[in-house]
Amino acid sequence: MSKVELRDIHKRHGTTMVLRGLSLEVPQGSLLALLGPSGCGKTTTLRAIAGLEAPDSGTIVIGDRVVDEGPVHLAPERRGLGMVFQSYAVWPHRTVAQNVAYPLMLQKRSRDEVAARVREALSWVRLSDLGERRPDQLSGGQLQRVALARALVASPKVLLLDEPLSNLDLALREELRGEIAALRARLGTTMILVTHDQGEALALADSVAVMNAGRLEQLGSPAMVYREPATAFVARFVGGANILEGIAEDGAFTWGGLRFPLPPELRGVTGKGSLAVRSEDVAVRTDVGNWPSLPLSARLFAGESVEYRFVANDTVLRSLGPPIEAAVPGLKLGLELRRARFFAAQ
Repeated sequence: MSKVELRDIHKRHGTTMVLRGLSLEVPQGSLLALLGPSGCGKTTTLRAIAGLEAPDSGTIVIGDRVVDEGPVHLAPERRGLGMVFQSYAVWPHRTVAQNVAYPLMLQKRSRDEVAARVREALSWVRLSDLGERRPDQLSGGQLQRVALARALVASPKVLLLDEPLSNLDLALREELRGEIAALRARLGTTMILVTHDQGEALALADSVAVMNAGRLEQLGSPAMVYREPATAFVARFVGGANILEGIAEDGAFTWGGLRFPLPPELRGVTGKGSLAVRSEDVAVRTDVGNWPSLPLSARLFAGESVEYRFVANDTVLRSLGPPIEAAVPGLKLGLELRRARFFAAQ
């Protein structure tokens, strides 16, 4: 296991600045998720750590070794890393066992050691009985397990995961999430996961780095990023918070012609800005005389809860709460904002 540290990383692709002074640290044995929309720089960050791309400036440290700084650029094969790609990247002409054995063969390990470690790695990913099969005889989930076993068989210092579950259907993604969590608990390997799937990031990671346009918007625990977003972008991207543009004054927030009493912790804020409110923090009230109200535009079944949607100023306000039998589209309902974050206009 090794820690990973990035210090003031800049990277340009042609005329586009992809990374803009990125700094973060991944403690030894932890799992960091790099989360953000397409084009935010998360895959470039992973490739820079792997040594597949050299940063234009800045420092990358793995363990206690500087692998990138100025003229220093350690080759990928000398960094002691394992990597799992989105596309599986298994060799179709080799068996499962031969695919997994490949990193050990490059290291010129003995035949007996290779056989023993391949058996162990296949047992980690529950493929012990499939070592002699060819990739075209496997499902997508099994192929990704092969890729995981191959990346882990040589005991890498750090495991890099580049959107490894995005090609799988929902059921397989959830199954493989569990596999990754179980492997990490068993092996204690430092891991860095690139994903655009917020559910995946929040479920697996010890810490989440939310990126936007090459910059780090927020780094924190999943709970902190979800409950205490540092910016309106983080609030919107992680968990899809309602973002309401309006004015705060006298303990209330005016949006869409409505005046909402602010939660107690925000009673002192004033001025123009954005109010970020999670759907579960918007309470629907049938006693419309006591609350600002809007007509219900849609009601969507969500298992144990119901999602209620309201529209004002061309913005959709979502509420997630218990079923209210009388709540049908068109009915005017009261709205209470129980918890929110305020971001002053820049």
